[in-house]
Amino acid sequence: MPIIHPPYRKYIGPILAVFIYLLSTPLIATSIFKTGQTPSTPRASPNMTRTPVLFLSHGGPNLFEDTKHPAYAQLQKIGHQVTHQIKPKAIVVISAHWQGGPKTIEVNTATSQGLIYDYYGFPPHFYELQYPNTGSPDLAAKVLGLLSDAGIEAEGVRRGLDHGVFSPFYVAFNPETNPLNIPIVQVSLFDSDSVAQHLALGRALASLRDENVQLICSGMAVHNIRDMVAAFSMPSFVAPYVKPFDDALTAAITQEGAEERAKALEVLVKRKDVGKAHPSLEHLMPVVVAAGAAAEGEKGERLWGLNEGGGSWAQFRFGEMVGVEG
Repeated sequence: MPIIHPPYRKYIGPILAVFIYLLSTPLIATSIFKTGQTPSTPRASPNMTRTPVLFLSHGGPNLFEDTKHPAYAQLQKIGHQVTHQIKPKAIVVISAHWQGGPKTIEVNTATSQGLIYDYYGFPPHFYELQYPNTGSPDLAAKVLGLLSDAGIEAEGVRRGLDHGVFSPFYVAFNPETNPLNIPIVQVSLFDSDSVAQHLALGRALASLRDENVQLICSGMAVHNIRDMVAAFSMPSFVAPYVKPFDDALTAAITQEGAEERAKALEVLVKRKDVGKAHPSLEHLMPVVVAAGAAAEGEKGERLWGLNEGGGSWAQFRFGEMVGVEG
């Protein structure tokens, strides 16, 4: 979440209060989770071009103008690889800031998507940011079909993009310097802390990778707002739980076998320090979805990371880069 530097320190109090309130207010469930089918883990094929799965730690809405932050250049690098090497026909994105029901997934079916300024207390220009984008009802319908086939109850809704999408996308896929020019379809998380559910969600979406659709999951590897705020007055401060949890997450993600990876993630969310690293787990669940979408034998790779205050900016990829070299 936000890594805010002067002159915005006077906004810290209101921002912290509202974020804590939002994190304690789950969405109301509207449907149920079907249990009739369990999708199998996809298997890598040497004869098939498959897009990789990306997990991005997205930071706060201020990232779009914090050009000197180390994460800015890293997201730009990843974005350039997507547009110039992978060259997908569409993006399906999952953000920590959209949860459906405890047993229900929601899929954005809108063609025209505005932005959801889901933050408070920032200067006025934070609410004037625009990010041109278009959805794809056809791709959304495809996603709904895949979820249904996997036994996951899902429904289409019309919704804008939250800052878990437009904040990192504005940096990675800047509309002027590296425009996407392809559809974006956002899919929710479950409103639950279930590793098994979110792995199943990733498995249900995995076949899209074989259709030149890029899966991007956006959260934070470690996410404690209180300690992020505490770090504003101590720029070199890193909370003592950040590195151990970040290392444990990396160890889980880099397990080569899908079963071993799933077991490691189940252990991860039961660690004694999980309540400090993630007071609520919605920023961790996107990386679980990414792991679920990985094929058997696709070892997760840590692309880059930075421990800062109460957060980790770790970025992960499953699968190899495809397309042209470079």
